[in-house]
Amino acid sequence: MPRTELAERFLSVRRETERLCAPLEIEDYVVQPIVDVSPPKWHLGHTTWFFETFVLQPYATAYQSFHPLYSFLFNSYYNAIGARTARNERGHLSRPTVKEVYTYRTIVTEKVHELIMHLSDEKWPEVSSIIELGIHHEQQHQELLVTDIKYILFTNPLRPAYQALAPATARQTAAPSSEQYVEVPAGIYCVGYNGMGFCFDNELPHHKVYLGDTRLMTRPVTNGEFLEFVESGGYRDFRHWLSDGWDTVQRERWQAPLYWEKIDGEWFEFTLSGLVPLRKEAPVSHISYYEADAFASWKGKRLPTEFEWEVAATLAQANPEQGNFLESGLLMPIPAAETDGTLQQMFGDVWEWTASAYLPYPNYQKAAGAIGEYNGKFMSGQMVLRGGSCATPQSHIRLTYRNFFQPDKRWQFSGVRLADKL
Repeated sequence: MPRTELAERFLSVRRETERLCAPLEIEDYVVQPIVDVSPPKWHLGHTTWFFETFVLQPYATAYQSFHPLYSFLFNSYYNAIGARTARNERGHLSRPTVKEVYTYRTIVTEKVHELIMHLSDEKWPEVSSIIELGIHHEQQHQELLVTDIKYILFTNPLRPAYQALAPATARQTAAPSSEQYVEVPAGIYCVGYNGMGFCFDNELPHHKVYLGDTRLMTRPVTNGEFLEFVESGGYRDFRHWLSDGWDTVQRERWQAPLYWEKIDGEWFEFTLSGLVPLRKEAPVSHISYYEADAFASWKGKRLPTEFEWEVAATLAQANPEQGNFLESGLLMPIPAAETDGTLQQMFGDVWEWTASAYLPYPNYQKAAGAIGEYNGKFMSGQMVLRGGSCATPQSHIRLTYRNFFQPDKRWQFSGVRLADKL
């Protein structure tokens, strides 16, 4: 990528992170209700630490670290870098102040921009690839900021809104299409990244897989459809649940998706615009893998594998540019457009749980050094999601992008698309 283009992309992403924090009150920046949710202040510091640690310290001549303890405060999971604050204690950090973290961001941003514009041609290929990784890393944290802020506000009894509810459009109030399926014929297909631009190492290498005949639902499952599962007693019927899932339902006392509330006999959902009546036409979101799998069992269907999902999207020529992403500003899933029986909403709105465990592709090669800790070491005990969500930056997503979480997690905009045999 040319220097000027990378410089502008870097600055744009840094500004976007701060724009997402602009609606917050100062008290919101330090709250951590659960271990999965990081305080917004920590996200601001961590994404800055990444550029300072992997770009400025090794490549910027005479650069002095901003503060000797910031690496301890803002390192996430990089053992090669050294000790760090425990993940569940990020909300204990009243200092540095929010103002000091923004100062840290400003200085590091300026130094990285200066490095981009003046680094020698000899070092440019190596450094530019790390900066590009840092940009995508920060975009991941932009999505986490949105979902973490939502959880933080939800745990407040006042149920404060992050933003005003956008005026409804025809798409937002559309009735969903009937339950339809698209055939994916059996065959040998190539999957994984095979392009010239950026990808994460877990999308490599490009390789072949065999798929049997299958069918994928043309759109994600809606709130209204999932409500039928809830009201039929789905959360009380062990027959549809994996053993670990059923144990989780009992332990956590789940009765519905996260953010659903029943008030005076009517269902509501908490959104980043506050509490609103449940939008039955919109894709169900904030469900765990366990809930997605149980719903599929209740319907007599199953979840697609990540390769079935990728091949189906490829055959349908699904276009990420048409999805509902972070840039729309809605920050909530919206109903599918009217369909002619083709696949809809493969990108944006909700991440879609797949039946695939997060494992390395054949001949996967982990990057050397601390950067190698980015993806590879998490390939155990997690499930793959595909497609991006309404909180994902559009320029961050790809057909081959593999997101992954433990099967009980549901604070992300995660939903479900059903699969069926022919």
